[in-house]
Amino acid sequence: MSMKDIRRDYIRRELNFNDMNPDPFTQFQQWFDETLQSEWSLDPTAMVLATCADNLPTQRVVLLKDASPDGFVFYTNYESQKGRQLSANPHCSIHFAWLPLERQITIVGKAEKLTNAENESYFQSRPRASQLAAWASQQSEIIHGRDALDARVRAVEEKFADVDPVPLPPFWGGFRIVPEQFEFWQGRSARLHDRFRYSRSDEQWQVERLQP
Repeated sequence: MSMKDIRRDYIRRELNFNDMNPDPFTQFQQWFDETLQSEWSLDPTAMVLATCADNLPTQRVVLLKDASPDGFVFYTNYESQKGRQLSANPHCSIHFAWLPLERQITIVGKAEKLTNAENESYFQSRPRASQLAAWASQQSEIIHGRDALDARVRAVEEKFADVDPVPLPPFWGGFRIVPEQFEFWQGRSARLHDRFRYSRSDEQWQVERLQP
């Protein structure tokens, strides 16, 4: 089968203006809860993070760790590519693709670093193996083979063998993305999808239907 012949119709649901909660954070939570309860739920916290620096856009999948009216939180190595890009240009976008439910959410906003206390609290909640991996990996840097990475992990395991808890790396922590715009997308038949955009205006949210 040719790629151009791969298609399916979206017929599960519809989305109307009266369905939309006036608050986009509440609307997000409703959809997230429905995704969790779905039999097709797989990695519901996975989101594509898009950043841009020096006019070069980059995307990768990261995991959402908190969602509230304050923003959407994920954690990373601050010296990684995404960490450096967000430090240089905090404008970014995250995208949730819950395709079994024929839904997508796109959020545009600005990223800000979490406090050291917030980073410490989350880091200490992680499995020890993940804590050690954060110390071992110089994320986004070139490494000459898996053996070299395994050696770095063994060295970190030895360094912290008698240390509990593992300390927070000074180069590791979270970003909170503060939304400026949301778009909720529900697939519909014949590609006549339902799309609603929330835009912030004077601390209020305006909801508008977009053409598919």
